[in-house]
Amino acid sequence: MVPAVSAHGAQTTSESQALKLPKTSESDQLLRIRHSMSHVMAMAVQSLFPKAQVTIGPWTESGFYYDFDSPDPFSEADLKAIKKEMIKIINRKLPLERIEVSRAEAEARIKGQNEPYKLEILAGISEPITLYTLGDQWWDLCAGPHVANTSELNPKAFELESVAGAYWRGDENNAQLQRIYGTAWETPEQLAEHQRRKAEALRRDHRRLGTDLDLFSIEDEAGAGLVFWHPRGARMRLLIENLWRELHFAAGYDLLYTPHVADISLWKTSGHLDFYRESMFGPMQVDEREYQLKPMNCPFHVLTYASTLRSYRELPIRWAELGTVYRYERPGVMHGLMRVRGFTQDDAHVFCLPEQITDEIVAILDLTEQILSTFDFRQYAINLSTRPDKSIGDDAVWDLATQGLIAALERKGWAYTIDEGGGAFYGPKIDLKIEDAIGRQWQCSTIQLDFNLPERFQLEYVAADGSRQRPIMIHRAIFGSLERFFGIMTENYAGDFPFWLAPEQIRLLPVTDEVRPYAEQVLTQLKAAGVRATVDHSGDRLGKLIRNGEQMKIPVLAVIGAKEAEAGSLSLRSRREGELGNLDLPQLLRQVERANRERLASPFGSTAVVD
Repeated sequence: MVPAVSAHGAQTTSESQALKLPKTSESDQLLRIRHSMSHVMAMAVQSLFPKAQVTIGPWTESGFYYDFDSPDPFSEADLKAIKKEMIKIINRKLPLERIEVSRAEAEARIKGQNEPYKLEILAGISEPITLYTLGDQWWDLCAGPHVANTSELNPKAFELESVAGAYWRGDENNAQLQRIYGTAWETPEQLAEHQRRKAEALRRDHRRLGTDLDLFSIEDEAGAGLVFWHPRGARMRLLIENLWRELHFAAGYDLLYTPHVADISLWKTSGHLDFYRESMFGPMQVDEREYQLKPMNCPFHVLTYASTLRSYRELPIRWAELGTVYRYERPGVMHGLMRVRGFTQDDAHVFCLPEQITDEIVAILDLTEQILSTFDFRQYAINLSTRPDKSIGDDAVWDLATQGLIAALERKGWAYTIDEGGGAFYGPKIDLKIEDAIGRQWQCSTIQLDFNLPERFQLEYVAADGSRQRPIMIHRAIFGSLERFFGIMTENYAGDFPFWLAPEQIRLLPVTDEVRPYAEQVLTQLKAAGVRATVDHSGDRLGKLIRNGEQMKIPVLAVIGAKEAEAGSLSLRSRREGELGNLDLPQLLRQVERANRERLASPFGSTAVVD
C-alpha cells in the first residue's frame, strides 16, 4: 500500500480506518463463520419451506449466499422469519461434522432427499467426496471449512441482506433460482460498521447521482449497456480527457485515432477470435467481407507500428488513444457505468528495447500517480503477477521483463504483493487498485508486457548491428475505462466534485427582476473567463434558490441583490467554506481562473473537506 496522503483536504484519516473489516479471504475465522452461516441459513430455509431445493452456498468477501429453487418467491417478511429460525438453530449449539463418503453413498443420500441439483454438483466433484452435517437433521456436499459448533456463531453479528434472482450455474438458459444474501462477522461492532459502510455506499451510488445531477443515462430503447452522456456529464468528460491529453503530451506520448471496426481476419491474427470470442459482438457483412467491432485497441496500434520499418534509434515509441471498444456483457452483470457494452479505454502502448523496460515502467508509474492524484486517489494496492504455467516466450525474456517491473516498483519505493503465476500468458504485469473515501478498492490501472502480439504480427526493428529484432510491447491503461473511472470518481466524491471539475461551477441567484441585467453581465464575464456558470431564472424565493443549488452540489452560489448590483459585487456561498460574504467581480474572476488553471478543489482555499 502506498503511504496515505490526505486525499480530501482536512480529512487526514480514511473512514475505512475507523474499524478494520477484514475480507473473508484475509481471515480463517471469518471464512469458517460465513461458510457455516450459509449452511445454517439453508437449514432454516428448508425448515420453513420444505419444498425449497438447495443448490450452491458459497462465502463472499463480505458475507455469504445460497441459491434456492423454491416454488414461491421469498419476501422481505420471509427473510425476517428465516433470520429468526437461524438464531434458533445457532442457540441449539449444533455440531458441524465432516464426513467422507463414497460416490455411491453420496448419490443414495441425495436421491433420498430428492435434490436434483445436488446430483449435478456431485457429478463435478472429484474424490474424496465430503459432506458436512449440521446436527443430525441437515447436511450438504461441502469441502469446508466450518466452525466446530454453532455456539461459535454470534447471533447478534449477522444479517440477511437481500434476495435476488440468479440462474443455475450462471446460465440464463437454465432454471431461475432465488439467491439470499447475508453477511456475518465476529462481533456486533463489525456488523454495525459494515452496515454503515453499505449505507454510505448507497448514498454515493453513481447511478443515483448520475440521474440526480443529470450527468448520464443508459437508455433501454437504444440497448443495454450503452451510455448517453448528458451535457453536464459531457463537460466533465471533456475536462478529464483534456487533462489526460495534456499530461500524455508532456510525458512524450503521441496520440492515435483508430477505426471502430476491422476485417475479421485481424482478430484471427491477434488471437482475439480464439480466446475472446464470447465477449465479442457478432460480425457484420460488408462488401462480401466480415467486419468486427473492436473489443480491444491493441491490434490497431500494432498495425500502425508495422506500417513502416523501425530503427532502434526510434525506440521507445509511446502511443496513446482514447479508443472506444465494444464487448458483449451478459445482461445480469451490467452495472451502471462500472460494466457496460461500449466504453472508452485510455489505452497506450509503448514499443521499446529490452534494456528500456525499467525506465519506461517507472515513467508510466509516475504518470499514473500524477493523473490519479489529481482526482484525489493517493492510496494504492499494487500487485505484480509473474509467469503462469501456460505461457509463451523465452525464459530469458520473461526474467528480464519481470525483473524490469520489480526494479521499477522498487525505484518508486512502492510496496507490492507478488502473485506467483498470475500473469497473462503473454507477459508479466502490474495491477494497481485505488482506494476510495470509504475504503473500497477498485481495479483501474494496469501495465502489461506482451511477447505475443509482436510475434503474431512479426513486429521488427533494425538493431544497432543491422539485425532484425522483436520490440518489447507494453500495454498500459490508467483509468481502465473512462466510464468506469467516472463512476468510481463520482462515488469517491459523493457527487460533490472539486471546483475545477464541477459541471456547473457558479450559479448566480438574482433576488429580484431589477438585478437580472447585472446578473447577465456577470454571467458574460464569467463565461469569457472559462467559468461554467448559469443564472437561475426561476423567480423562486431566495431560500428555494439556495436549496436547489445545494441539491445540485454546485460549488459556488452567488446571491445578487440591489446592494450587490450597485457595488459591482457578489454575495458568495461556498459548499466547502460556507458563507464568504461579498467579493468584487474582478477578484472573483482572478480566483476562479487560478482554480481552473491549477485544478483546485476550491477557488477560496487550498484545503476543504469532501462530503
